[in-house]
Amino acid sequence: MNWITLEQMLLEARPERLVAVDPVMDHSQLRDEALRLAAGLRAKGARHVAVHLEDAADLAIALLGAWCAGVRVLLPADLQPQTRQRWSADVDLWLTDQTGDTHPRDVQPAPLSPAELDPALCWLTLCTSGSSGEPKRIEKNLRQLSQEVQALEQLWGADLGPACIIGSVAAQHIYGLLFRVLWPLCAGRPFVRRQVAFPEDLQRASREHPAFAWVASPALLKRMGDNLDWTALSGVRRVFSSGGALPTEAAQSLQQRLGQWPTEIFGSSETGGIAWRQGDGAWLPFAGVELSQDRDGALLIASPYLPPGHVEHTADAVRIAADGRFELLGRLDRIVKLEEKRISLPMLEQALLAHEWVSEARLGVVQENRASLGALVVLNETGLHALRSLGRRAVTEALRQHLSGHCEPLALPRRWRWLRQLPFNAQGKLPQAEVEALLLAPRPKAAEVLEKIEADGEWSLQLAVPPDLAYFSGHFPTAPVLPGVVQVDWALSLGRQLLDLPPRFIGMEVLKFQQLIRPGDEVQLHLRFDRERGKLYFAYRNDTATCSSGRIVLGVADA
Repeated sequence: MNWITLEQMLLEARPERLVAVDPVMDHSQLRDEALRLAAGLRAKGARHVAVHLEDAADLAIALLGAWCAGVRVLLPADLQPQTRQRWSADVDLWLTDQTGDTHPRDVQPAPLSPAELDPALCWLTLCTSGSSGEPKRIEKNLRQLSQEVQALEQLWGADLGPACIIGSVAAQHIYGLLFRVLWPLCAGRPFVRRQVAFPEDLQRASREHPAFAWVASPALLKRMGDNLDWTALSGVRRVFSSGGALPTEAAQSLQQRLGQWPTEIFGSSETGGIAWRQGDGAWLPFAGVELSQDRDGALLIASPYLPPGHVEHTADAVRIAADGRFELLGRLDRIVKLEEKRISLPMLEQALLAHEWVSEARLGVVQENRASLGALVVLNETGLHALRSLGRRAVTEALRQHLSGHCEPLALPRRWRWLRQLPFNAQGKLPQAEVEALLLAPRPKAAEVLEKIEADGEWSLQLAVPPDLAYFSGHFPTAPVLPGVVQVDWALSLGRQLLDLPPRFIGMEVLKFQQLIRPGDEVQLHLRFDRERGKLYFAYRNDTATCSSGRIVLGVADA
């Protein structure tokens, strides 16, 4: 490929060089817009800007333009009011897509002259959350970023060739920024501007390009099911995954369907890339990354992507082999004490994952009358079948019995929550504070609405029934079934949200319950309101049949 370093990205214009697609942008356009933005920022006297842009090409323009103007860039994780308040005193200007902020295309003065960027003077601040969820600032200069993308090209550039880069991860964080934006920008590979959030979107984008590669998260890759055209997708040049652990069964499924193992990247905002692997093996450090351990077995890292002489002390326990490869043994900062006994949450999570029913698991401390452990568990298909056939108590007891061979009775979780998926944040993290908040929260009583479609005043909703729905406990303990009264209540409640319904409930008509709705099921709810007759028609359907249907009679309030 025709490599251009980040430092030289704003020198000679290359109109023949494609930068981004959907819509198309070439290097000449990118360069011109960045130099115009640089002139505008300099005219405004800006010294520090916050940048949050959904379009990866706009993000590249903002970064290059700010650096050209000598402006330091902060990449906030989101644009929530509390985030803006936290960083407002640190920045002069917000470059975002939001109304009231400045957008890079809004700044249109005469451009600055082309110039080479100084890698030591161009700075980027990344915002990441630690295990507690408290935001943390990470400072990077252009030299560190430039060295890292060159290392990625040396490792995988030949395999990728002219592949279009398609990403499911946000470019606001280090993995998405490097793999989706900066690396393809230097290598001359086009990238899809927008983040693709769903497997169907990834497939649609892939079909537009003869050669393509994915920059994905474990959350997306483990949701890629049988409904995709795997024959067409098998041409993917490489599948990258980072931001969290990719479950072994998901990696194996991709290998069977695509003929290649996903390439997992281990790293952090602080360190940049540390190591990579394919398959369920040991991690191989990137070239130039030097690893060691402290007395507690924590991983120590010296890297060209860190300040000179700095050694990063992580909380990851590892086992380093003689050939330099290593295994991750869990987080040392997730060792908790219960009644003066030290308990490793990662060790118990690994033990749970070894059970044939469990796909994912996270443990936390429940601080109530007496501190104890709780477990968030995602059941696989076999586990869901057990839950539907045996009930909540039997599944809980089976998992406790399984864990009893790995720990003292004190460490057995007393509270269990079944989830459809773990609620990882945009950075692919699940802060411990979030785990413990979920364990303290009451069990859900509402369906999860996955999709809503309206046509001619009628609504079709795709609903997921929470595996841990509170109503299953009494109906029935050993064979949980969604009660009919709950189905009627959900239909009326959702109807009131979506339709202008009369306030008074009068009665029910023609109720039919034909198929059971069980924990973890996905069903479609169809709603239609006949205003003349004052009747709300509802029907729940699964993939093959109608589960239930009826009419709810409504009227105006009593005088």
